[in-house]
Parts: sequence; structure tokens; C-alpha cells
Amino acid sequence: MPVNICQQLNNANDLDKASYVSSLLSQMTLKEKIGQMSQFNNDDDNLERSIKMGNVGSVINEVNIDTINKLQSIATQESRLGIPLLIGRDVIHGFNVIFPIPLGQAAAWSTELVETCAKIAAIESSNNGINWTFAPMIDISRDPRWGRIAESLGEDPYLCSALGVAMVKGFQGKNLSDNTSIAACAKHFAGYGASESGRDYNTTNIPENELRNVYLPPFKAVADAGVSTFMASFSDLNGVPVTGNSWLLNDILRDEWSYNGLVVSDWESIPQLVTHGFCEDEKFAAFEACHAGIDMEMASKTYAVNLPLLIQESKISIKQIDTMVSRLLALKFDLGLFKNSFTDPNNREEHLNNAHLSIAKEAASKSCVLLKNNNQILPLCKTKISSMAVIGPLADDGYEQLGTWVFDANIDSSIACLQAIKNYVGDLVDVNYAKGLNTSRSNNQEGFKEATKIALTADVAVMIVGEEAILSGEAHCRSSINLPGCQEQLIDAIYKTGTPIVLVIMAGRPITLEKVLPNVDAVLFAWHPGTMGGPAITELLFGEACPSGKLPVTFPRNVGQIPLYYGQKNTGRPASDATFVDINSIEVRAPQTSLGMTSTHLDTHFSPLFPFGFGLSYTQFEYTNINVNMHSVSMGESVEISATLCNIGKIDAEEIVQLYIRDLVGSVTRPVKELKGFQRIYLSAGQSKNVVFNVHTDELAFYNRQMKLNTEPGLFNAWIGSNSATELKVGFGVILASE
Repeated sequence: MPVNICQQLNNANDLDKASYVSSLLSQMTLKEKIGQMSQFNNDDDNLERSIKMGNVGSVINEVNIDTINKLQSIATQESRLGIPLLIGRDVIHGFNVIFPIPLGQAAAWSTELVETCAKIAAIESSNNGINWTFAPMIDISRDPRWGRIAESLGEDPYLCSALGVAMVKGFQGKNLSDNTSIAACAKHFAGYGASESGRDYNTTNIPENELRNVYLPPFKAVADAGVSTFMASFSDLNGVPVTGNSWLLNDILRDEWSYNGLVVSDWESIPQLVTHGFCEDEKFAAFEACHAGIDMEMASKTYAVNLPLLIQESKISIKQIDTMVSRLLALKFDLGLFKNSFTDPNNREEHLNNAHLSIAKEAASKSCVLLKNNNQILPLCKTKISSMAVIGPLADDGYEQLGTWVFDANIDSSIACLQAIKNYVGDLVDVNYAKGLNTSRSNNQEGFKEATKIALTADVAVMIVGEEAILSGEAHCRSSINLPGCQEQLIDAIYKTGTPIVLVIMAGRPITLEKVLPNVDAVLFAWHPGTMGGPAITELLFGEACPSGKLPVTFPRNVGQIPLYYGQKNTGRPASDATFVDINSIEVRAPQTSLGMTSTHLDTHFSPLFPFGFGLSYTQFEYTNINVNMHSVSMGESVEISATLCNIGKIDAEEIVQLYIRDLVGSVTRPVKELKGFQRIYLSAGQSKNVVFNVHTDELAFYNRQMKLNTEPGLFNAWIGSNSATELKVGFGVILASE
């Protein structure tokens, strides 16, 4: 077999990346260059032949190690060039071992844990030959109707940035060429989370100032952290679909941020420029996408068909193509694929090992958020109860607790709550189980009779309800986000038995719980917790672990409040309890000016059901003595903000301490609060600690009217507490250095 171009370069003296890429590019035909810009799905009938012809740069959705090695062999040994393949796969929250959905991981507020989960996912997927994943999804998500909120890291730019960077580090490791590292992909650039009405793929309209201050910071953070690739959003942004949005992809990403990595389209999003009504045909769509800077087309073949014609017509230059292909080749060089693109099937770490499962349980435990615990019904004690009823459609379902995007999960290894509870209590507690409903969507109440029967004789009813995995994720949006089916009626039926209810909720989004809360004694929100969800939840229920999770998104009282998020603007007429007017208190034919005239609804309170950052513990934490080390800080310096945290309860536990800032006066209006720091603090019962945050004035910067990032002098408030509604406050000022 003749030596191909890459083998010749590999046999030469070691070349640096730039020289290697330049030498290879100089020997490529136009067809081979466009081939590198094409990603094929694994079900393409002509895949192997296309690879051999040099028409494929990447393959998506192939996970069989033998097949991947075969495809890499064709690419590196049978094609003229010998260029290896990028093998892409959605490894969103685990590969074989499944961790909590990203929104659940965000509830753990732990960069270390998120990085570790991503690293394990990278180890497992790379062992199968995968070298590129399409995560993290760092869309700011403020509409819980949107199915893809499950994939997000929440509503806040600061938290999303910190966790997104951690996830990138986990996937990519210290060196991208390590055999357990895979390339990460920041998606969806940008604004996708603002889809109108919470409907997937829908229009997004975001003023540039809000785009820069809210939606772009996580992408800037991961770009600075060295994320290997970006993915363009499906949606249009202010009338221009991102796949053809040169302002976003070139002016901001390339020019402002100096990002040199690969940009890939989303699935078939280039031909969808025609569907948008942005392009008259696929030829024009290929032109717009290429001109905007989409380096690789995912799944569809618009580039392969149309780029040669556009170059022939001088509408696209060879120089443009060379620049884009260079990015692709550079990524393959960084991944070490030119030296070795094969995966040894005999040198793979066991995936479902105890270490990985232990991290999965820790992640599930730390992601659970305790929303209610009346009279400290939790934790339960297995020596103080003789019987318990386990009820609900999700109580004995290892699959549904895994959540969305779990294509490669080992379902048999997923331990559901019912089995975990039985394993834990053994013969000490009589555990009776009734499903109540066949699925979370069911409206058939035939199972209520059995459920109420076992509840009547139980000391406590643990109800495990929520959403099936299929009810969230891509294209799975809901106009109502209450418990689906007749789960609310099931809870009401159990409530009428008089047996105390501990409600465990598994879901891919916030759920409206205002009607449910009065009828239950405790609520543990578990998201979709993954493979080890059952054991983690069981340990929390029985006090072997203490809940520490905090909400990464605001929980509304009802859908009518959406969008509802903590970082809102104050408005000229902010609502308060003193001005709130309930619809039932209004007199008939009341004068129009008799109402509160503030920014609120008449038929619900203006506050959320649970604020961003909220989460209870089995102990009680007290915050006191908030202080700043200087009341005026000069521009370019840091201010130290501190408070005393004391565990005044009887249980050792972790607390997530949160720092919020408000810029009181700005050249553009500023949010009422902005998260600027968080720390996980472990305290023994009775222990106190002075928690300190250092905030540089650069961290107070925002985009002004001229769209320039700038810190403005003036007065600021700072809060330290357990959630965004905290009231422990101190003030300080930022002054110019000459003042």
C-alpha cells in the first residue's frame, strides 16, 4: 500500500502544528478540502466509500469501537491523504454511567464535581473511540417550558460560566492529545435559550445590550478557557439565523474574542436557512453559512454539493476555504489523531467501576434540593418507623431517572428508589409499593385504590413522581409545567389518608408546585439524577447524607409568571408586599387608580414560589456580621466582602454561600441582584466560619450604551446569604483612582 500524505508528514522530522497543517493543506484538492468540512451520520449508505474518497472529515453517532477503528483505518490507510476522522457523539451527562442532567449538576454548585463528571464521561466515551462531544450547553435558560432547559446550567451568567468552564476542563483534560481527553463544544451560540414561548427552534429576539450582558458571557468564558469548538444555534437571532449570522460568528466570536477554534453547524441547520426564509435555495444557504464562518456542516451535504459551484463563480474564495479547513486540521493535530487515531479495545478502563459509580452517587446527592421539610419529618429513621408506602410512577423505574440524552447508558445498572430503599431498610421496615399510575402522563386512576390502601397502614408515604425522561430535552417543550397526568390527584388521594407524605420529584425542568405544597410534608427535588439516583435519594431520605443542593433556576408559582428570574430589572415601579393588590380584594367598580400601580399580576404574588439559589438543609445556618474591608475601592483594585456563617443546628452539613451585587446606578439599568461568587462550606454542628469573597472592580463591569465593557464608578450593594432573596446587606463605593 502506498504511503499517503499524512504518513509522509509523520515520517518527516517533527513538525509544529502550523507547519504540519500548512504542508498538508498545500497538497489537498478542493474536493478533499470540502470533504474535511463535511460530517456524515453513521447511517449513510456510502459512508465507507466516501471516507476512502476523502469526502468525510467527521462521523457522528457511531459508538462501536470496532466500527470506529475500521472507519479510522479507511481514512488513514486507504484514502489519498490519510487524514483521520473526528468521531462525534452527544455525551451530555455521561456515557455508560449517567450523572444528573446538567441542570441537576448545576444545582450542586460545584465546579470540582462538574469537572469530575465530565472527565469520567470523557474517559468512557474515548475508550469507545469518540474524540469529540457536543457539550457543554451553556445557553442561559429562563423559560422552564423549554425542553432543553434540562441540558442547561441554569438562568445565571456567572454560575453558567463557572460550571461551563469546569465541564470543558473535564472533557478536554490538561492535554487534548491524552487518550482519555475529548474535544468539547460550546453550544448553542447564541441566545437559543430565549426561544419565544419556550418552543424549541423558535425565534429569539434579544437586544444587543442584553445579549452581551446576559447570554454571551458563558461563551466568552469557555472561549477564554480554550474550548475546542463552538456550535451555532438553530434559531434566528433578531431576524438573522445564527447559521448565517456573520456579525455573531465573525465580528464577535472571531474578531472581538480572537477565537480560532472550529465552528460546526447544528444538525442540518444550513439547509434550514431556506426553511427560515433567509435563503432562496441551498446554494445560497451554503454561501451564507460559509461567509458567516461555519467550518463544518453537520449531517446534511449542502457544502459538498454547492461550495464547488460558489468557488467557480468567485462568490467564495479558496482563501476562505483554506482558513476554515486549517481549523479542522489543527483540531485533529491537537487531539493527536495524526499520530494515533485508533483505540485499543484491550486497553480500556472498566466503565461501571466503583469509583465512577461513587461519583455518580455523590453528584446525584449534591444535586438534590430540599424545598420543604415541615416539622423536620426528614430525615426518616429506619428504627423509628415500622412500615412505609412507596408510591408513584417513577419509584421503580431505573430508565426514567436517567433523563434526556442517554443514548449509551447501561440501563440495567441504574438503581431505582424502590430497590434502594428496600436494600437500605432491610427487615427493619415493612415496605409496600404501589405504582398508582402506569406513567407520569397517565390519567387512568385505577391504581389509586391500591396506593391509598397501602398508605392507610403506613407510618409515612414516600411518593416518587415527576416527568418521564421523554417529557424534557430537545423538542420536548410544555405549555404547562405542572406534574403531568393526574399525579396531583394521586397526591391529593394519599393526602386524604392522613399519612405524612414525603414527595420526591424527578424532572427535567422546574415544576409548578403551588397546588401540591400544602398537601405534602416534605419535597425533595431530584431532577433526573442518573444511574445512582435511587441510592443517593435513599441516603438523603434516611439522613445518611444531608441535602445541600440549591436551585440554579427560579421556580415560578404558575406559568403566567414566565419569564421569571432573580436578576430582573427594578423597573420604575417595582412591586413590593406593601403595594401588592390581590384580585379578590378589589372592590367592584373601584376607581382605576385605586390599585397598586406596580409591576405585578393581580392574580398571583409577584415573588417566585422558590427563588434562585434556594435549598434547605437538615440543619440550620445563620448569617451575621456582613462587612467590607473598605467602603471605597479604587478602580483596578479588589474589595473584600465577608460574613459569618454559623451552623446553629445539630447536624454536620455543607452550605452553599452566595454573594450578590447590585450596581445602584448605571448608564444602562442594572439587575436588582447579580451573582458574583459562591462557596461550598462544610461546618460541623455549632461551628462558625468567616466566609470571604474578593471582588475585583473588573468583575463589576457591564456593557454600556456604546456596547463597551466597562466598570462605572458609583455605589454598590452586596449581599451574602443562602439564596438570592437574602437580605443581609452592606454597601460600598467604586471610585476613580484619582479620587
